[in-house]
Amino acid sequence: MGNAAIELRGITKCFGNIVANKDVNLTVNNGEILSLLGENGSGKTTLMNMISGIYYPDEGHIFIDGQEVVIRSPKDAFDYHIGMIHQHFKLVDVFTAAQNIVLGLDEPGKFDMKKVSARVAEISQKYGFDIDPNKKIFDMSVSEKQTVEIIKVLYRGAKILILDEPTAVLAPQETQKLFTILRRMRNDGKAIIIITHKLHEVLSLSDRVAVLRRGEYIGTVDTVDTNEDELTEMMVGKKISLNIERSDPVNPQERLSVKHLGCVSKEGVKLLDDVSFTAYSGEILGIAGIAGSGQRELLEAIAGLQHVSSGEIVYHNPKTDKEENLRDKTPLQIRELGVRLSFVPEDRLGMGLVGNMDIVDNMMLRSYRRGKSVFLERKAPKDLAERIIEELQVVTPSANTPVRRLSGGNVQKVLVGREIAASPTVLMAAYPVRGLDINSSYAIYNLLNQQKKNGVAVIFVGEDLDVLMELCDRILVIGSGRVTGIVNGREANKNEIGLMMTQSAGGKTHE
Repeated sequence: MGNAAIELRGITKCFGNIVANKDVNLTVNNGEILSLLGENGSGKTTLMNMISGIYYPDEGHIFIDGQEVVIRSPKDAFDYHIGMIHQHFKLVDVFTAAQNIVLGLDEPGKFDMKKVSARVAEISQKYGFDIDPNKKIFDMSVSEKQTVEIIKVLYRGAKILILDEPTAVLAPQETQKLFTILRRMRNDGKAIIIITHKLHEVLSLSDRVAVLRRGEYIGTVDTVDTNEDELTEMMVGKKISLNIERSDPVNPQERLSVKHLGCVSKEGVKLLDDVSFTAYSGEILGIAGIAGSGQRELLEAIAGLQHVSSGEIVYHNPKTDKEENLRDKTPLQIRELGVRLSFVPEDRLGMGLVGNMDIVDNMMLRSYRRGKSVFLERKAPKDLAERIIEELQVVTPSANTPVRRLSGGNVQKVLVGREIAASPTVLMAAYPVRGLDINSSYAIYNLLNQQKKNGVAVIFVGEDLDVLMELCDRILVIGSGRVTGIVNGREANKNEIGLMMTQSAGGKTHE
């Protein structure tokens, strides 16, 4: 090895008084895949944004092929053959793949689309991409869009590629395909950096792993010499047991029966198509699917927040032993029955919490509607707030700190904790650990397990298949608004679930 494509020495970056990166040293060689591992907020993306010209370091030096360089803009980065593929794609929807690939290039003959398509085909052939240069972006699946972004930087001659969380949007099969392509690029001599926090991917793909913790560089290890426990310890700074205990459901009773549920958008697009399943008390039912397959609409339909065009949602009320059709009820009536929805990432401070209010007041939001006197009793919510802060290790000066001053992860714990505090009979949690560090994620998995033991029917929408397979009793797979399968969590197989995730009605996958 020893031929460094890019080397960072002493890189420091501050935003106001927040230190995002502190004295980071890092080397990536030609012909290697380096995983940049760290929890959310550890400074991975900031560091890569300095290499790709989006930010400029306050201190430190960057060397490319042994020469010191100054990167002040994305254009400078391109001139040094650096290309970054961001998490959120920057593509023009109405253009074709080929048009997007040459967008913003000032080179002779760039509008000769035949030539462009031929060059795109050549790159695709070389690395094994599967792309139609004349397909419009709005007709593409997420993985096709990602392919366009990668070819775009290769077309511009990138030799150093940075990918930010590239697998977050992919099904397992698509991830495998991407990894095969990245290995081909590495074998072609390119230097590839992958920003990630998924340990199993790091181990299966990379040659070396560099770890950041709270903006500081902890070290780089050879992938063959390490394992999940060691990497976790480097990321977190202490040993953590990475296992979720899964108890067997005790005396499961039907809690929620969804029958032939359909939802249509204002534009007449089918969001949910003939969805049927049953959720039982004392079990965790997982919902898996590629982002945007109808998970959100399904939970919102149950919670009364999404208009239902057909089918029924029957709730078996344990208090009265009656069956109630939730389709006739308002969101508030549904909540009162004990069916709770905690939808985390979309609404950290939107629908869920009031940013200027403190944690105690946010706990009280849930009990205002009971028609108590104007002088609300603050003791119960305060006890509740303090219990959640303690149980979930919410990092806050006190229960009276305004919620907007907490970090996203801590806000999330308050959201999930508050729904649980209402002692629901059905708890729907969507992406409750997105963006959380490992410790907090496992705290939330344990909370969900606790609810399950209390006889709650837990419905969990998650993005990490490994976690779904470890946590859930059953997993419902959804593809393009249809149920494509229901599997037993204890016997599930990742590839089998992956295939179901990409199946859809009529074979065309919509995002």
